[in-house]
Amino acid sequence: MDLSKLRIEYESIGLSKSDLAPDWHEQLGNWIDAAVDAELAEPNGMVLATADRDGIVQSRIVLLRELTDAGLVWFTNYDSDKARALADNPVASVTFPWLGLLRQVNVAGPVERIDDAESDAYFAGRPRGSQIGAWASAQSRVVADRATLNAAFDDQEQRFEGQDVPRPDDWGGYRLTPTMVEFWQGRERRKHDRLRYLWTADGTWDIVRLWP
Repeated sequence: MDLSKLRIEYESIGLSKSDLAPDWHEQLGNWIDAAVDAELAEPNGMVLATADRDGIVQSRIVLLRELTDAGLVWFTNYDSDKARALADNPVASVTFPWLGLLRQVNVAGPVERIDDAESDAYFAGRPRGSQIGAWASAQSRVVADRATLNAAFDDQEQRFEGQDVPRPDDWGGYRLTPTMVEFWQGRERRKHDRLRYLWTADGTWDIVRLWP
């Protein structure tokens, strides 16, 4: 396949400053709602990029679980690759790739763990299978084979049979507090719209347009 010839012509109504909500989190919420209405797969899926102490960047898809003016929250194992990178270098970016709407949003800023009470509350509402999985999985570590993985899950199911599953100490949430949020809308002839919220020194958000 000749990838250099693989392209489509974008068509959309575009995006202007007057279309944007005054607050970035309200605008992001509006676009998530639009992705849900469009029945896109995993509309709250976001590509999380981190860099470790050596500057090696990794990215992976995680699910946004909370959106407020304080930031974006997701959950993971605290011994995972992403968690170890954040321990060394607590900044990250996330990208929402809504290709079906010719849209993407990029968010960047510092990251910190949320408190245990918030993680406990979220964990208590997870499906039981997901709770068991949090105990069974040594996330990001090498596993010998599928049978070993299945056996670990079976062991934890037996361990917690007939009782509530508590949150493991090595599992919980992170919050990214944005300093930059960019909304991208594909346009014809690659004249895309890029509008960026920037956190300023005086503690307010400025919205600027960027060249595509």
